[in-house]
Amino acid sequence: MVNENDASALLPAGIADVLAPDADFEAAQLERLIGFFAGFGYDRVKPPLIEFEETLLSGLGTAVTQDTFRLMDPVSQRMMAVRADMTPQMARIATTRLGGAPRPLRLSYAGQIVRVRGSHARPERQFAQVGAELIGSDQPSADAEVIIMAAQALATLGVDDVSIDLSMPTLVPAYCQPLALEPAIVTELRQALDRKDAAGIVALSESLGEAAAKTLTTMLSAAGPANETMDILSKLDLGTAGTQEKDALEAVISAVRDQAPDLTLTVDPVENRGFEYHSGVTCSFFARSVRGELGRGGRYIAGLQHGDGEPATGLTLFMDTILKAVPRPAPPERIFIPAGTEPQAAQKLRTEGRATVTGLVAVADDSQEARRLGCTHLAVDGTITEIN
Repeated sequence: MVNENDASALLPAGIADVLAPDADFEAAQLERLIGFFAGFGYDRVKPPLIEFEETLLSGLGTAVTQDTFRLMDPVSQRMMAVRADMTPQMARIATTRLGGAPRPLRLSYAGQIVRVRGSHARPERQFAQVGAELIGSDQPSADAEVIIMAAQALATLGVDDVSIDLSMPTLVPAYCQPLALEPAIVTELRQALDRKDAAGIVALSESLGEAAAKTLTTMLSAAGPANETMDILSKLDLGTAGTQEKDALEAVISAVRDQAPDLTLTVDPVENRGFEYHSGVTCSFFARSVRGELGRGGRYIAGLQHGDGEPATGLTLFMDTILKAVPRPAPPERIFIPAGTEPQAAQKLRTEGRATVTGLVAVADDSQEARRLGCTHLAVDGTITEIN
């Protein structure tokens, strides 16, 4: 007999079996999300798990190169890659197979992804993604649609304490562009911002200039409720390019507020981690009842080459985190059918949508056997009784 510790040693770190009833529960919630997206006009597509390396890792895929498994295709003798994220595949499909489809194009998807390594926040290396992409529109209303749809979908599953953290990864680069900083200084600044290290920004004052260091420090400390953060940003001199980025963020917030005023929105104006291929407003979904992100997404350029294509926005939800926040239903009803029962009796129950477990051999105590097999009810002579 293999115990849990022995079983974990059979699988690589970050890879796990999903057993009953969790596997069925995950599948059911996944289909509910896809069905919810379909109600907004998002058509489901199913990309392959493996693609040629030069295709999968081009365009948006360059951002996940270090997370991607590679292997040799014995048929073509070309290198292939296992997807580490499904959004680049959506961009490829939209640009090629659906290049002539009317815009904006709305697509949804669900599937497993595999990564070379996990992270401290997400040690799992294989998990299910469910997502939606809106391709071909640069309007704030497109970003708002995706954000609101995701929040409502999560609420439909029973996650009613969702908060959405918005960011603008292009804001800091736009503000810093006129400063003509050396690459090494840009790297140090990005590290300080990622660490939320105000002292690190002050230490760069000589290279940044006192005014820029003060502005960046203010931006760093401004993270919080959306209205308060945007009020702080509106009082800063962000330059022409920086102001344009700030206004774009404000337009999306306004579009969300117009349609869903009760959503909890926060803003982190300097956040960039995990949004390397994004070109505009980004979003991360959280719930007070569970640690980690429920999902994330944002605006990007959909194309086969990085930065070359059409405007798009979308999101990816992480099923493993979502399931921790979703209320669990009561154990499903399972009816034990003693050996020797007429097959029609069990078939009738299954036709009604009820789960049955049929005994293969006669036993002395049907109730005890039903309990041993995890059944909740016993059917005898057409009468169904609950097992205590």
